[in-house]
Amino acid sequence: MNALLSIEKLVKRFGGLTATDRVDFTVAPGEVHAIIGPNGAGKTTLISQLAGELHPDEGSIHFDGRDISRLGVPARSLLGLGRSYQISQIFRDFSALQNVMLAVQAHTGHSFSFFKPALKEAALIAPAEAALRQVGLANRMHVPAAAMAHGEHRQLELAMTLATNPKLLLLDEPMAGMSQAESEEMVQLLKGLKGKYGVVLVEHDMDAVFALADRVSVLVYGRVVATGTPEEIRNNPEVREAYLGDQEESV
Repeated sequence: MNALLSIEKLVKRFGGLTATDRVDFTVAPGEVHAIIGPNGAGKTTLISQLAGELHPDEGSIHFDGRDISRLGVPARSLLGLGRSYQISQIFRDFSALQNVMLAVQAHTGHSFSFFKPALKEAALIAPAEAALRQVGLANRMHVPAAAMAHGEHRQLELAMTLATNPKLLLLDEPMAGMSQAESEEMVQLLKGLKGKYGVVLVEHDMDAVFALADRVSVLVYGRVVATGTPEEIRNNPEVREAYLGDQEESV
């Protein structure tokens, strides 16, 4: 099976710092590929390059058979790359439905006047409602984001990403700031998406990583030191020394 996403020898430098150092990995259609590593390993820089927010200094990114290395965020989004952020990007004064409608509007590039025509625009409402149902927020569509719990914010952000009709999800710490119960709920939600989308998952929660990932790449000082199944990574001595360390008991 051809790779949905293929990264070859990706390099990003900031002055004398090499944030990503000849990174290689692939993501198959429907695969969840987790990226783990200590703080400062270059994970967010890598995700930003995949999303188009940063351009690599060397190397290439191929998505769905096309070289997208120099494309910006809007072009990649239109091709089917959807990104969620470590910090929720939502409008707190808007309802859940309005937030997702805005995401659909931004993705399609339609110049709707939001507060009147757009609220009645079926082309925005239908995909927004479908995305909210997909993440379990069907009964919270008209609740202002400000009145929602943190875990619901993460669900809402995921709905905003899904509403853009992606082929690949770039998820940057979707469990960040969640309680144990909220994290478990998000894991179940993401399990329900497995096989429907390719996923690049950056996450510190090792329980979530090992529950969700088909493959795991370990990033240390910008370089991939190991890639394998969750079981292979769990039992890799180099990985345990470089990253897992005192998390050994919990993984």
